[in-house]
Amino acid sequence: MRFIGGLIFHVFSNALAILAAAYFVMGFVFKGNLSELLILAAVLTLINTFLRPILKLFLGPFIVLTFGLFTLVINTGILYFLDIYSPNLTIQGIQPLFLSTVIIAAVNFLVGFGAKFFYKK
Repeated sequence: MRFIGGLIFHVFSNALAILAAAYFVMGFVFKGNLSELLILAAVLTLINTFLRPILKLFLGPFIVLTFGLFTLVINTGILYFLDIYSPNLTIQGIQPLFLSTVIIAAVNFLVGFGAKFFYKK
């Protein structure tokens, strides 16, 4: 039950992050309604939950050599993959792709940190 609750929390966190990136980054365009936003956030959550650890495992030497900065490249690739396969998301260039990756990571970090801070066991 804790795993499913965490997935639901990450879906809403990713939805908030996508909206923040669409608001702050010129060239990152999300056109859709709330249900399409939640579907896009759910797909991003599933990719981050299941595919991202496998990518980090195989690309671990690059992550170590770059002192962790290669994780930004992995996150950027995941967001680019999401851009290709989602008709509601359009990213127009490399700079908006990178900036939106940083904003999505920052929003997810802040929301996750806030949740751990307020939800103490």
